[in-house]
Amino acid sequence: MKVSTAEFIRNFGTLSDKALTEPVTITKNGRDRLVVLSADEYARLKQRDRRVVELDAFTEDEIARIAESEVPPGHEHLDEELKDWRP
Repeated sequence: MKVSTAEFIRNFGTLSDKALTEPVTITKNGRDRLVVLSADEYARLKQRDRRVVELDAFTEDEIARIAESEVPPGHEHLDEELKDWRP
């Protein structure tokens, strides 16, 4: 859902409740400025934060183990989280 800043201010209660079920994008001068979302959704997104490690930090043995690794059965749903990922 997308609303102007003025509309969000006028309808704060209703739109903040709406943000519990879907993100509400707030625009200013026709451009996206803020997104309001539920605390649960924010926490879910924060869990996706990743720590970046340079390849040089791994030993050859660790790199080989990573190359040979497989996702355990029952975790296929995690593939969905990588769907939109771009390096």
